Amino acid sequence: MNYTSSDIRELEKRAVDVRANILEMLPPGKVGHLGGSASAADIAAALYFKHMRVYGDPKDPRRDRCIFSKGHAVLAQYACLVELGYFDRSELGKLKTLNGILQGHPDNRLTPGIEAVTGSLGQGLSISVGMALGLRLAGNSARIFCVIGDGELAEGQIWEAAMAASAYGCDNVCAILDLNGVQATGRTEEVFPIRDIREKWDAFGWHTAEIDGHDMGQILWALEEAGCVRGKPSMIIAHTIKGKGFVFAENRACFHNGSMTETQYRQAVDMVNAMRMEA
Repeated sequence: MNYTSSDIRELEKRAVDVRANILEMLPPGKVGHLGGSASAADIAAALYFKHMRVYGDPKDPRRDRCIFSKGHAVLAQYACLVELGYFDRSELGKLKTLNGILQGHPDNRLTPGIEAVTGSLGQGLSISVGMALGLRLAGNSARIFCVIGDGELAEGQIWEAAMAASAYGCDNVCAILDLNGVQATGRTEEVFPIRDIREKWDAFGWHTAEIDGHDMGQILWALEEAGCVRGKPSMIIAHTIKGKGFVFAENRACFHNGSMTETQYRQAVDMVNAMRMEA
């Protein structure tokens, strides 16, 4: 599919909406995963508002499935689902409360549009492979998109799932690596360095692409290319910035799971408004 410049601009505006919705969930003083949600915002916008098959019914069997294996970044997913009308906007303000349907990690029992319980890192890709095999057995052409984190690559289960997806030729699986370089306690290079990432996924038998995860044109191109691959799963390595769009949070581990001050929150709102002016 050829995307026009107006398609790109529209999705860039959608990505700004995603970041604005994330802020609505994280008022001053509320602890939450701003950094990893913001780094995945452009990817989520491309998936939900252009590339994936989504329908009014979140349980429509024809739908493509999106699994956030890095479940702590589910705010980016909620920010898209509310725009699709899957739940009322008032739920954003009830994030992580007992009377709300949006928890700190994904829960498919509570939230329409969430496909699995994730957040125990390393498990989402295995879930995705299992779903993909089930869809294939059912003759269902739906695809599975799995967003994983770079810190998550330290989990052995990721690599077991990578071998299984390749062994069973799961070409209906597309994983997207949110490679923002920062995890909960510091830079991934310092905490648990995993080098030659593309070469590793190539060696495991995956089709690979490497992109700027904040360039909407590159995101769409990689997703379209992955959809044309037959006989093997696809991995899109997306180079991103932790906390992208919120300068005070960018590349800072303290915003992996932290809170904003009143001043920082006002700055964040100003930054979103500036992004809207530019989009």
